Amino acid sequence: MEPARGRSVGPAQSASFHGGIDHQVTATILLIRHAAHVELGRVLSGRRRDVALSGEGLEQAEIVADLLSIEPLAAVYASPRERAYYTARTIAEPHDIKVEIADGLDEIDFGDWTGSAFDHLEGDSAWSEWNEARGSARPPSGESMTEAVERGVAALSEIAAGHNGEMVACVSHCDIIRGIIAHHLGLPLDHMLRFDIDPASVSRIALGAWGARIMTVNERLYQ
Repeated sequence: MEPARGRSVGPAQSASFHGGIDHQVTATILLIRHAAHVELGRVLSGRRRDVALSGEGLEQAEIVADLLSIEPLAAVYASPRERAYYTARTIAEPHDIKVEIADGLDEIDFGDWTGSAFDHLEGDSAWSEWNEARGSARPPSGESMTEAVERGVAALSEIAAGHNGEMVACVSHCDIIRGIIAHHLGLPLDHMLRFDIDPASVSRIALGAWGARIMTVNERLYQ
């Protein structure tokens, strides 16, 4: 069951490394990958409906929510996928905040690959190209990595513009977060797999009209 949709929005102020940052025109974005789900590591879930968090994922979300309960979150946004929404809802509860859906944070549209077992994709030349040339490859009948990153970056920019001087949490997906970070680092998308974004991890970005600064990447708070 997909979550009810809230206001649709298209990155970030820091708690440290503040040199040269105008706090009044900066938002701190906590980019959070959804917690582990029942198909993790077995199936390319993509935009499939009703992919629930696993028992491990529920525990991860609770731990992250508890640790982030001391942060001054002004808002919590999520991808429309169930696994992202329920991770976000758990994080939002201690702050008495309603989760808002941000379509720009949605998972990549993997087209014909959606729902395929990873074992079945191995040996597919198009799948190999996708993992070796993210800057130019495209899933069959799906969206390119460039397109996905463009909408993710636009979404965070819109969110940040509405939260100057505030901290917000944005729950999204592994490669969307990787792509956004790579974009702000100036890293070619072909190299975005050089760093990890684990389930329920937190990456912090300071974002404003002046640009962006990557504060942390892949904090595993639940360990």
